Amino acid sequence: MALRLVCKDPESPNNGSPTLYFDDQVGTYLFQSWKVADPARLAGIEVPDHETVIEFPSRLLPLFPQVDRGEPECKCRVTGLPPVR
Repeated sequence: MALRLVCKDPESPNNGSPTLYFDDQVGTYLFQSWKVADPARLAGIEVPDHETVIEFPSRLLPLFPQVDRGEPECKCRVTGLPPVR
């Protein structure tokens, strides 16, 4: 797996997560964030055993790569990384 850092939450107090990665071998994104474990919040969601639910602050949506013509392009200027291709 060749993971490439795309964006980190600029407001993270410990510079940890949420963090978005791109796997350039598979062509998918991996998101490191806070696991939702509160049964009351998960009551209306059916989550298979092989999955989990994570959450992230809405302030991160503008940092997500935009897909144009099939190529993910990083709009994140937080890390100064070039576009993910």
